[in-house]
Amino acid sequence: MIVLPAIDLMGGRAVRLTQGDRARATIYERPPTELVVHYARAGARTIHVVDLDGAFAGAPAQLETLARLVALAHDHGAAIEIGGGMRTAAAVAQAIETGADAVVIGTLAIREPAVAQSLCERFPRRIVVAADARDGAVAVDGWRESASTTAVELARTAERWGAAAVLHTDVARDGLQGGVSVAATAEVQAAVDIPVYASGGVGSLADLDACKAAGLRGVVVGRALYEGAFTIEEALARC
Repeated sequence: MIVLPAIDLMGGRAVRLTQGDRARATIYERPPTELVVHYARAGARTIHVVDLDGAFAGAPAQLETLARLVALAHDHGAAIEIGGGMRTAAAVAQAIETGADAVVIGTLAIREPAVAQSLCERFPRRIVVAADARDGAVAVDGWRESASTTAVELARTAERWGAAAVLHTDVARDGLQGGVSVAATAEVQAAVDIPVYASGGVGSLADLDACKAAGLRGVVVGRALYEGAFTIEEALARC
């Protein structure tokens, strides 16, 4: 199991939202550039970066910042996957042009599946499909709407498309550090062979142990690192 430290960007600064609500944002003083270097030097293989401004606007809003972070990560031997506002083929192509190793799509996969499939074919092993779920149903449009598709159904479709991985977030737990939705994520992983990464709710090293015991292939960690619940070094050593 791998650990993917997360950096959520709003206005060029590192923030964390509670349950995806930008009115409940915590802004952190440490610059995103410093965080990328720190995580990469610690040994993180992949850093997960989200353009929150883009997620709410529906189009990438911080490409210059993302390009700087990608370059820094590569300089220090780490890969970066980026998401947020990737709702057209052009937006995904722009993100790939920044040098990003993978791009996360969510709303696009639900609303325009033919486009999502073509992107998986155009950029082999570089498209991650986000199955952000609320009570099992996939949430779209910055988590403001729910689709009729379940996370398991979307994961199976993503695998058929040739996606690199599935990112499963329990929206109700995101940013709360109250524990990962291990059983729900494990159900998604059991349905597909491609990696499924858990996201949302990590608050302790015990949460990482639970994910590993359940056979999950990766975990995204954000607020717990920012607020000192444990260090990136401790997380990487554990996994």
